[in-house]
Amino acid sequence: MTTLKILDGGMSRELLRLGAELKQPEWSALALINSPQIVRQVHEEFIAAGADVITTNSYALVPFHIGEERFSKEGPALIRLSGELARQAAEKAGRPVTVAGGLPPIFGSYEPENFDPSRVQDYLSVLVENLDAYADVWLGETLSLIAEGEAVRVAVKDTGKPFWISFTLADDEAQVKGGEPKLRSGETVADAALWAAGSGAEALMFNCAKPEVMEAAVRTASAIFKEKGVPIEIGVYANAFEADADDSAANEGLHETRKDLTDDAYSRFACNWADAGASFIGGCCGIGAAHIHTLAGVLRGR
Repeated sequence: MTTLKILDGGMSRELLRLGAELKQPEWSALALINSPQIVRQVHEEFIAAGADVITTNSYALVPFHIGEERFSKEGPALIRLSGELARQAAEKAGRPVTVAGGLPPIFGSYEPENFDPSRVQDYLSVLVENLDAYADVWLGETLSLIAEGEAVRVAVKDTGKPFWISFTLADDEAQVKGGEPKLRSGETVADAALWAAGSGAEALMFNCAKPEVMEAAVRTASAIFKEKGVPIEIGVYANAFEADADDSAANEGLHETRKDLTDDAYSRFACNWADAGASFIGGCCGIGAAHIHTLAGVLRGR
């Protein structure tokens, strides 16, 4: 029987809550530069809330956020620091905690049209090289198209470590009302699951989209993996963005978060995902340590 694993939640809002400065374009990378102790504190709070997996704060350590010059000069050291902080928090936990080396979309969140296959490995290779000493597993996350998942597979294939792929889903009104689950590129979740089935990934996840669209994606992937006879686990970590977040890129400003998505409400979604076949469950943007604490208690108590 598959063992349920609790993921952490969104890093950036917790950084803000604890007093770190965040502003575009650096975003969460700014905390590594100015207040790394708060980054470690966020990791520790997610672990205390019940997380079995924490992800390195490397999401914004790409030229898209910190610029080409800073990425070239400071990127490797900042990437290593993100790994060190996560590893320190995991070792302090007193129980097994997995460190996921976070590999973000290189050319911008929710912007599949900007993907450049001729350049992507130039940047992914820097992240992989400098996180390798700290990561137990690789997590390519918030990917908008299947080609981004394939790029992560290629980037990590010589490390000998397992990898997970997490796609962000289209979550407009049509999708919320039951449309076929799709990635933000327009590719179907079914096609993404078929790719994952032959990729060697240990887990296929869905993140940074509304909770309402996740269950259909889990059921679609679960059915395909069952049909193909592949033991790939499925994960979900949704965001708490207000509906108007669909109208702009994920990297623009600070999106408002939903008031209705309380700890209890989010946990009810989490139970549905688990029933549909998800075995990794956590949160993305706007889902904090309090949410993780509640859903960990609910899911483990079932």
